[in-house]
Amino acid sequence: MIPVTTFADKKVAVFGLGGSGLLTAKALKAGGAHVIAWDDAALKIEQANAAGIETANLADIDWSDVAALVLSPGVPLTHPTPHWTVQRAKREGAEVIGDIELFCRERAVQGPDCPLVAITGTNGKSTTTALTAHLITHAGRDAQMGGNIGTPALALEPFTPGRHYVLEVSSYQIDLAPSLRPTVGVFINLTPDHLDRHGTMENYAAIKTLVVAQVEPGGTAVLGVDDQWTRAAADRLERAGRNVVRVSIESTLRDGYFADGTRIMYSVGGKPYPAAQLTGIGSLRGSHNAQNAACAVAACVALGIDLTAIQKGLISFPGLAHRMQTVGRKKTAAGDILYVNDSKATNADSTSKALASFHDIFWIAGGKPKAGGIESLSEYWPRIRKAYLIGEAAAEFARTLDGKVDYEINGVLSAAIDAATRDAEAAGLKEAVVLLSPACASFDQYPNFEVRGKAFVDLVLAIPGTIPVG
Repeated sequence: MIPVTTFADKKVAVFGLGGSGLLTAKALKAGGAHVIAWDDAALKIEQANAAGIETANLADIDWSDVAALVLSPGVPLTHPTPHWTVQRAKREGAEVIGDIELFCRERAVQGPDCPLVAITGTNGKSTTTALTAHLITHAGRDAQMGGNIGTPALALEPFTPGRHYVLEVSSYQIDLAPSLRPTVGVFINLTPDHLDRHGTMENYAAIKTLVVAQVEPGGTAVLGVDDQWTRAAADRLERAGRNVVRVSIESTLRDGYFADGTRIMYSVGGKPYPAAQLTGIGSLRGSHNAQNAACAVAACVALGIDLTAIQKGLISFPGLAHRMQTVGRKKTAAGDILYVNDSKATNADSTSKALASFHDIFWIAGGKPKAGGIESLSEYWPRIRKAYLIGEAAAEFARTLDGKVDYEINGVLSAAIDAATRDAEAAGLKEAVVLLSPACASFDQYPNFEVRGKAFVDLVLAIPGTIPVG
């Protein structure tokens, strides 16, 4: 844990006591702050009390000497309306910040020479974050990974010379981190999302852009430029004299990194050079992963890591759990069955990335449905040998697939895996792919996508003859 000393002897209110909120309260207390915490859930308050954190309803405390309100990123800051704690803090003159801001202030004091890579984007930021940290570690450097990817930033090891920090940051976290000054900022892409929290695409884009707009002096801004928002941001930052590195998987760039099939090329003045090769790296299949890999390569080169070390790191990357994660392989008379866990694909857009990456797919889909269903995936129907439908969405998905893709309704995951394995074995294919990519939330049958993915892995590895992968 990183103790937060920058609020020593000051009174700090903390609202939201989930995983990062409780850790934040502990880090503030360890650094000498007077912490008063609160949450709407009684259980969270009990857990804070058990951890030695003082709790009180923030509506009833004396705000006259509160230096800051540390807000959980899940609590509305501006839209649809500011949370009541935000309104109260602003009336009382207390700043409103988040745990990433506390990390950044502590880094400025305790570890200004510790490189920080901050990564954001609508899609792919978790894979890019995990890959970047892996590449840094594989190159022999000390890398700490956290933020929105799962481990709170303040739960990482304290600052020490040579230690690198790789943080995935969401728009909610960026909005609460005005002092975010990364050594390398990475902005992968932008598509409509979270507009209930940001109001407009313009607001959403402006917040995301801060990751690259606020890189520290001498730092590097890495931007994917395959959408209008990131492209405009790159042009604007370059005009302002910033060190901008562009990445594209759709176009050949005169300057920057671009994808040429499974190769990542680096171009200078229109002359391209090979930077990395993704052929045969199962954890980085698909064009979306080429974008993630190119951004990670660009970030690591900016940190001074050579391309030979980067290539070795790419080859050994195990992939992100529950995101196109190859978990098992089973031999058949004709070839192999590959089992892929893509439980993190909770909507059709995420599932499209997996369907675009494989052929001869035995697709397990369904769960708690999202708006729009799977109609948008029609271009991938020819890749699907058969679909196996589970959960609340099964009937709806069956109606969409009827007459277009062979399917059966299995209801539960175990039955779907059994049926998909049966059909894949009988198909006589060189490589059949049993793919869990639900295009749905998990909440009808599982508490979260991680538990759903773990269930898939356990069931697959229990199949006789299945060899674990990764």
